Amino acid sequence: MTDLAVEVRGLRRVYQARRGAPEARTALDGIDLDVVPGQIHGLLGPNGAGKTTLVKILSTVLLPTEGTARVLGYDVVEHRQDVRTRIGTVFGSERGLYARVSVRRNLLFWASLYGLSGRVGRHRTEQLIERVGLAERADDRVEELSKGMVQRVHLARGLIGDPRMVFLDEPTTGLDPVAALDFRALLGELLAEGRTFLLTTHDLDEAAALCAEVTVIDRGTLLMTSNVRDVGRRLAAPDRVDFDAEDNMVLEKLRGSGLVNGVSELDKPGRYRAEATSKESLTSVIRLLADEGITSLSTSPPTLEEVYLQLVGDRGMAV
Repeated sequence: MTDLAVEVRGLRRVYQARRGAPEARTALDGIDLDVVPGQIHGLLGPNGAGKTTLVKILSTVLLPTEGTARVLGYDVVEHRQDVRTRIGTVFGSERGLYARVSVRRNLLFWASLYGLSGRVGRHRTEQLIERVGLAERADDRVEELSKGMVQRVHLARGLIGDPRMVFLDEPTTGLDPVAALDFRALLGELLAEGRTFLLTTHDLDEAAALCAEVTVIDRGTLLMTSNVRDVGRRLAAPDRVDFDAEDNMVLEKLRGSGLVNGVSELDKPGRYRAEATSKESLTSVIRLLADEGITSLSTSPPTLEEVYLQLVGDRGMAV
């Protein structure tokens, strides 16, 4: 058994030609991916990148054309049922729920599909209703709930089998900021229980806030996997210098030095960011600022947003 939560090697998926799509389409082209247990791993990329296809293969909905994929040590083709009983899926839409049925009856139905007996299923259902904060709405139909509450029902449904691996497909799409924040806080609590999450998202802020590692995929090809804290090191670009300045002369001198690509004002008045032209010029920028009496400064690597934009561009991503 592998120690990885997800282990993918040489994974390909080709959709064959059919009516309306006369040419075969390669959705995944030789993907290799490792997901470490006990963390949230982000899967980023524009629409059509292959994210959903990858998740469908890992959750045994689709078969791969070539390559292998293992979830919690089980091959998704040879041990499909072992995988299914150990995973949960959480969608970012109405899929997977019966809108005209109550929260409680939805969860009881899914408990039965996981083979939970009457008493065990009822106990698990009540436990999850309480856990996701829907005890007062348990007998309301799903269609009567807000989007944030519906997502809580989705999460409870995904957890009904007590999975160690959970796939999150755009879970906060369409939620208002408060509901999205509440949902993310709940994920943090579940993560502390030792579960593993694979999160597909278009929201870079969400990925940066939640994920320990991120993978960028585009046109069926894996472009990068990195620890979120070190993702900026993937760009061949120097750190930025943030500093406080009250004298515009300092800004003009910096802009005319040939050491920076630009100087921009940040959200805080009087706080600026200088983009050095190279890693070699970074030291000279800091020295120039120090010579001008600037002592409040800091450096930081490029952000996840900047890395993504360099790799993929701005197609289909909230930045």
